[in-house]
Amino acid sequence: MSKLRVASFSISIDGFGAGPDQSLENPLGFGGAQLHAWAFPTRTLRRTVFGSDGGTTGLDDDFVARGFENVGAWILGRNMFGPVRGPWPDESWRGWWGEDPPYHVPVFVLTHHARPPLAMEGGTTFHFVTGGIHEALKRARDAAGERDVRLGGGPATIRQYLREGLVDELHLAIAPVLLGAGERLFEEIDLRALGYACTRHVASEHATHVILERSPRP
Repeated sequence: MSKLRVASFSISIDGFGAGPDQSLENPLGFGGAQLHAWAFPTRTLRRTVFGSDGGTTGLDDDFVARGFENVGAWILGRNMFGPVRGPWPDESWRGWWGEDPPYHVPVFVLTHHARPPLAMEGGTTFHFVTGGIHEALKRARDAAGERDVRLGGGPATIRQYLREGLVDELHLAIAPVLLGAGERLFEEIDLRALGYACTRHVASEHATHVILERSPRP
């Protein structure tokens, strides 16, 4: 059965999933790049995101690769698509990734402001959804078929889906850094009350990987 999954989502020891002051020059927020230092060198990320050869193998790479397996659609929050806020001034902003984004499947972007679908190279099409999280999930599941839907974030978007009990699995990579400020992933979220439990945890040299799964609904 198709799942809604969060994969390779990095947080700091003090719980921040993004640094403050995201901008065009600093898309991960101040200090946010530290959260992903475990993933940047991996072979899978270098190949799928940066289009380069080489890279590390092992536990961290296994988790990155797992995040791309069996994914038929993505859901992103508006901030994950770009730094533009409010109504779209024009259609010149086409995402952080250039003309060939690393998704290669339909991507559904949550926004309050309508915009026509944006077809990119490599099979990625961005669809801008103004009807909220449930509409985005329905459309993503329709597009994914029997494959999973990956929820890319950011933290506020993940929290919305968690509160509704819609996320089936979360893979978190806890980076050994302290940010001190930014956006906390689990702000005012009671995971235990929502039915989540840790089903696996393992540490590499660069991160502690945790899998959280939600108990099946009765």
